[in-house]
Amino acid sequence: MPAIHWFRRDLRLADNPSLTAACANGGEVIPLYILDPAEVANKGPMGGASRWWLHESLRSLARTCAALGAPLVLRRGQPASVLKSLIEETGADTICWNRCYEPQAITRDKLLKAELADAGVTVQSFNASLLAEPWTIRNGSGEPYKVFTPFWRALSQLAPFAAPLPAPRVMKPFGKPLASDRLADWHLQPAAPDWAGGLRAKWKPGERAAATRLHDFLDVDVATYKDRRDFMSDNATSNLAPYLRWGEISPRQVWHAAAMRADADPASALGVAAFQRQLGWREFSAHLLFHWPDLVDHAWKPAYENFPWDNNETHLRAWTKGQTGYPIVDAAMRALWATGAMHNRARMIVASFLVKHLLIDWRKGADWFEDTLVDADLANNRAGWQWVAGSGADAAPYFRIFNPVLQGEKFDPSGTFVRQWVPELAGLDARFIHKPWVAPPAVLAEGGVVLGETYPHPIVTHDQARARALAAYEEVINQYADL
Repeated sequence: MPAIHWFRRDLRLADNPSLTAACANGGEVIPLYILDPAEVANKGPMGGASRWWLHESLRSLARTCAALGAPLVLRRGQPASVLKSLIEETGADTICWNRCYEPQAITRDKLLKAELADAGVTVQSFNASLLAEPWTIRNGSGEPYKVFTPFWRALSQLAPFAAPLPAPRVMKPFGKPLASDRLADWHLQPAAPDWAGGLRAKWKPGERAAATRLHDFLDVDVATYKDRRDFMSDNATSNLAPYLRWGEISPRQVWHAAAMRADADPASALGVAAFQRQLGWREFSAHLLFHWPDLVDHAWKPAYENFPWDNNETHLRAWTKGQTGYPIVDAAMRALWATGAMHNRARMIVASFLVKHLLIDWRKGADWFEDTLVDADLANNRAGWQWVAGSGADAAPYFRIFNPVLQGEKFDPSGTFVRQWVPELAGLDARFIHKPWVAPPAVLAEGGVVLGETYPHPIVTHDQARARALAAYEEVINQYADL
């Protein structure tokens, strides 16, 4: 009998246990992707940059599926309705998928499994996006971890993880052509205006591109990753986040390849260890979301649920457009808009600025990231924002408020990153590139900078913003302590 493999966040053929299972009995295989209209609605979970990536990734996946013999079927609609319709068309008696761990997906899949079982259809589900299932890692008391370091220690003890599975060599197609949507008709790509030029210039989605990116990173950058990863102009990070988010590569593939690199080149061992720890943070975020699904919209620490946000819309707009008057913040935000990506150090800087300098609700920042990041992952994004805001698990203490000037001087010392993304400051002396408001008039004139005209004055001053944030945090914490 035919078997359906439902692609979700696993847009690859290699190390895809669900696809492997669907192919295992040698019968006909129907590769399927379903576009749920709710996901791409105006307020759906899939932002503009994500839609662009999905289009490109599906186009690549369709080519690889066709090369193995079975064309990718594209259907739009509610997953339950699409699956039931396809079962009636094909007589398929087995549906295979890889598990998703977001709250809505868990609810959807539980209902689907029950409905399909009642209809006599076998459902097989697998883990393909995490090193370990969220429910398998518990502390000594049997509770989920709330602090990263002991979680990471427990996860590391599970290594080596299962070896990645090879891609199927062939997929037997269904006996007759099946109706499939045209990818272009889904209108996932921007058209009027087409703002995705920067995304196309930086990224090449797809499984093959993911494998190439991993190889290049391990071959060139991983040895110095530990020391260079925080410097924004070095481009020394892996840039694998969107490929992992869309499942074009699996964490098992990444982990094993990195471990093999460390074994072959002991000089790269420290860099590999630091890199694998970042995979651990990804796992920790998924662990938190699974056990505390409310962290999507509510403060993980109850004390912060009624924080007195200012939510100044003018300040929020200046932040999104990279017009805050703080060069390192503005450079990062403009790079995000242009490329759909943001360096991890930059994410911490701009998030701290929004939440603590401007006292704007972390949820507004998370929403913006989810619309503009090609790697917009619900668990990583929401847990990361709460970490910066001080309201999350194992979070940065509330009194840790990044000074954007010092962060710029430390992690972009020559101003290379700022000059690239804030060209109106490109001619400014490096001593003042991160604080143009203190530059002497002659230096500003020589650099072609007119504050308030060619580049804005800071929308807040650091000292005053820091004092205001500390007062707000202390008030909330003291009120909670008195309850």
